[in-house]
Amino acid sequence: MITVTPRSAPLPGELRAAKPGLRPGRAADAAALADLARPFVRSGALRERPVALYAARAADFLVAEGHGGSLEGCVGLRVYPDDVEDQGPAGVLYNFCVAGHRQGRGVGAGLLRAVLARSRDQGVGALFTATTGDGALFLRHGFTPATARPAPLSWVKSLDPRRNVRVLALTW
Repeated sequence: MITVTPRSAPLPGELRAAKPGLRPGRAADAAALADLARPFVRSGALRERPVALYAARAADFLVAEGHGGSLEGCVGLRVYPDDVEDQGPAGVLYNFCVAGHRQGRGVGAGLLRAVLARSRDQGVGALFTATTGDGALFLRHGFTPATARPAPLSWVKSLDPRRNVRVLALTW
């Protein structure tokens, strides 16, 4: 699930932190990924995932690393080979979150641009995501509201209808 939480406005005179570096996730990031997701899990925007799952799927993630090595954002890209008819592999973006103190500063947009490029490089023909929020960032990057029907079946089966998610898709 993907969403954003409200952020506090910068204090007068507050300097913007340096732009985070983007890099692939590593198994060693597992605990930090779980910590980054925790506020979103508490709000109901994300499902809780065990640290072991983050470690096992670390290669799915692109992370925004701040000064000092702290994770300031992440997004997972799971590729499902040949799962969308006539479009080749399909991808699902998941666990997209940005630390509250970095929201509204381009971290999410940078992560999304990079994961879109990564998915094209992997030959993904269609991308899907589910959000409990308004999905505005995705919509600005070409996603459109969609039904879950054309998405990878195993992902569709994992969606919890009680969460009232909105499915968005992007094809190229």
